[in-house]
Amino acid sequence: MAAAAGSGTIPTGPGPGPSGLSGLLADATRRLEAAGVASPRADAEQLAAFVLGVGRARLLLVDAMPAPAAERFAALVRRRAAREPLQHLTGVVGFRYLDLAVGPGVFVPRPETESVVGWAIDALRRAPAGPGGRAAARADGPTCVDLCSGSGAIALALATEVPGARVHAVEVDPAALRWLRRNVAATLDGPPVGSALGRHGGSAAGPPGGSAGEACAGYAGGSVEVHEADVTGQPPPSLARLAGVVDLVVSNPPYLPDADRNAVEPEVGEHDPARALWGGADGLDVVRAVVALAARLLRPGGLLVVEHADGHGGTAPALLRADGRWVDVADHTDLAGRDRFVTGRLAGPLDRKDG
Repeated sequence: MAAAAGSGTIPTGPGPGPSGLSGLLADATRRLEAAGVASPRADAEQLAAFVLGVGRARLLLVDAMPAPAAERFAALVRRRAAREPLQHLTGVVGFRYLDLAVGPGVFVPRPETESVVGWAIDALRRAPAGPGGRAAARADGPTCVDLCSGSGAIALALATEVPGARVHAVEVDPAALRWLRRNVAATLDGPPVGSALGRHGGSAAGPPGGSAGEACAGYAGGSVEVHEADVTGQPPPSLARLAGVVDLVVSNPPYLPDADRNAVEPEVGEHDPARALWGGADGLDVVRAVVALAARLLRPGGLLVVEHADGHGGTAPALLRADGRWVDVADHTDLAGRDRFVTGRLAGPLDRKDG
């Protein structure tokens, strides 16, 4: 017997050289556990589902794995035991309602960032209309900027979940930009609608070329425009034109203190790009640049949301308060209860006190 799985079938009984799936999973789990992998059984199951081309839940229907798939599975388990990230092996990461392409050269989005995006989306959805509103006030959707965009996880979540959102994704690293453009093209179904330089973005077939200011849209919920820029430097004209009109700036910048370089797990230290990890002596170098740039981009009353290390629950809010341009500053925890992101609102005329 065989159960359908997409365009193919799942082997559930004897075949040419099959191996029992339960035994393969047990062996893989033991190997990954011995290697220090944090979630050995879950990773083994995800790798098995990947080589079989099925969803993880459908493994319950599988009794045996054909020999070619078993060989591929064993090779992937060896690589995972060597602490190569699971997402590099499968080429995909789930983020909220999205499946994003990832691999060497781009930071793999983590579940804790979903809390950051969730707060931003909720804030945009409940934003009051009219001048001085705390987030988006336009009927045609908010203008958002995602600084240090990486794979585009934050930008694409905003574009696909907030009606009419016009999102500007800012990234400087060439390798990360290729993944960003690929994910924008693959997620926002439809042809590019324009470009600041008259060039189109790419396709889901692979990382495309292109240049700063690419626009890609087509999804009913919103659009994403990609900007090649360093948040610590001068913004390009394509981004500078947004000064004073943005409703939301959100960022997951590099924020790990340099002292942690020898303390992070191999999946992080050996495979995530260093440019996406390290934030200077206190971890806040790029956060400071993000705060400064956000103050230039946001309209009065616009919102800032910045992810930070769990040791920054006091220092990140203090940074905003010391700047003097932010009100309603607050820190927030992730689902694990760890300090994870800071929010603030750019002060406007209604926030100024007489005398």
